[in-house]
Amino acid sequence: MSRRGRMAALPTTPVRRPPVVVGDGLVVEHRDRTGAVAVYDFRTLPVSDALRRSLASLFAARCVPSRWTSHHSSRYFWLPLRTFTAYLATLEVPVADLDQLTAGVWKQWRLSRPNTPLGYRQITTVRGLLLDDARLSAAAREALARRALKPAAKEVSFQEAEFDAIVATARRMFRAAHLRITGNARHLTQWRAGALERGSEAWLLGEALDCLARTGEAPHDTRVRERGRVLARYARVLGGEKPEHTWQRLFLTRMETVALGVLLLAEHGWNLSVINRLKVPQAAPDAGSQGLRIYRVELEKHKRGAGRYFETRNLTDDGAASPGRLITQALEATVFARAAVYALSPCTDRLLIRRSGKAPWEVRPQDERGRRSAIGVFGSGISGCTAHRWATQQGFAASPFRRGRRTVNTLHRRAPGQNSQTTHDRVYALTDPQVRQAAIPVIAEAAEAVVAKAHATVFAAELREEADLADQPTATADCHDYADGPYPGPGGGCSASFLMCLACPNARIHPAHHSRLAHLHHALDNLRTALEPGQWHRQWEEGHARLEHLKGQLGAAVWTRALAEVSDTDRELIALLLNGDLDL
Repeated sequence: MSRRGRMAALPTTPVRRPPVVVGDGLVVEHRDRTGAVAVYDFRTLPVSDALRRSLASLFAARCVPSRWTSHHSSRYFWLPLRTFTAYLATLEVPVADLDQLTAGVWKQWRLSRPNTPLGYRQITTVRGLLLDDARLSAAAREALARRALKPAAKEVSFQEAEFDAIVATARRMFRAAHLRITGNARHLTQWRAGALERGSEAWLLGEALDCLARTGEAPHDTRVRERGRVLARYARVLGGEKPEHTWQRLFLTRMETVALGVLLLAEHGWNLSVINRLKVPQAAPDAGSQGLRIYRVELEKHKRGAGRYFETRNLTDDGAASPGRLITQALEATVFARAAVYALSPCTDRLLIRRSGKAPWEVRPQDERGRRSAIGVFGSGISGCTAHRWATQQGFAASPFRRGRRTVNTLHRRAPGQNSQTTHDRVYALTDPQVRQAAIPVIAEAAEAVVAKAHATVFAAELREEADLADQPTATADCHDYADGPYPGPGGGCSASFLMCLACPNARIHPAHHSRLAHLHHALDNLRTALEPGQWHRQWEEGHARLEHLKGQLGAAVWTRALAEVSDTDRELIALLLNGDLDL
């Protein structure tokens, strides 16, 4: 609608999406949210042509923006589908099409899968695709719909010493890189401000850093035979032509980027996909007098489902131990890389930008998996292979990110990190051996505290001056809330004995109970002389202790008067209570 309130004109030509299935119907193209295309050729599957077309149709129905928004999703289904068709090719009686898929064939395929996360993925992904076909028989559909048990997670959190060593290694590596880049940044600032004498060694170094910041390369020879060699006068002030003398002065390496990612993981508990998608945080000064920097960090996690991809967090940099200090250091360490990438591709807004170790003419347009190339000599994020290589180089067993996230969220933060509480408990906390082991003394301590409190709270009933007509009388006190007490029974109500009324906060005791309870106290004293000590201790000691507590609260004078006022009704009730005749 225009500013004047008039409806805008509709486009004259209809908007048409590029076709998903191309060629002869056996090639499927999947466009992700950025427009990149992944091609899946169903002609390579070792099954009949009819089955290929059916599978291609089911696969293509999901290669739409409302279902799969990334190539990771389509690859996640494509690989198990290839395994499934390879299994069908080994059968003596081939499956010509999905309407001939039987429950027996599916059960055989399911039993052939290992009880591992990979086997579970193969069963569930293929099942999800096949159930979209309306031609499946009822028996086959019932077999496919049967729930598959997820294998127990073998991934556990790091031991405290191991995780501390990983974080310390990452902090040492990133700190060295941060100091190197900020030191050269100060020198470049002086050169750009004209504070260095022209022609001096320091001036030449500043000129080399300026060229490096703008182009990603130190000033080098462009002649064919000498291509890539740093000019002699700049190589002299830089200290050499190796990467550590040239581009590493202003840019992070792959391994240093991994170290920064590990620190972000340890600080905030984010997983690798979230760290890779981190946008440059927006900084705003604090409204207070101190003017502290507050970063607005945008987090993106597509596994949470449509409508819940994004969330924001505010991180304040108010000191060395503050949650925003690492963000400040990350911005300082990547400032030149981000500026160079923005000049080449203004739409790029990622935080983790690094310099590739390859020269510009060595950068291939695509990597070995057909993914889009980096921007010039710069790349963004951390791949799984790079993380594993970093761990191997530093002497660790495997990539720190998956186990590290589990460690931070279950043992350090002890709270969900971009997960629901149910997912946190089911996937992370309850399956981790360290969490279960750490819970043993906590549970035992809580149980001991409950027992200690029960013994310490000798008398918990409430003393009143007069009775409440709404209360229900019992053998020892009046009950104020029978339906909602601390000792509920399986069928509702209260399951405690009448002696436990003295330990119940719902019980009310007024002067009409004094004589009866004084007589009960006297009777328990007599039982102590008649019973074996162990039996009296097990059965009557706690009740006697509560009555001692009540006697102390009422005072000796009230207690003596109550003993003198004991009635025949009191004696009869106490006798029934001690003989067990009032037990349910």
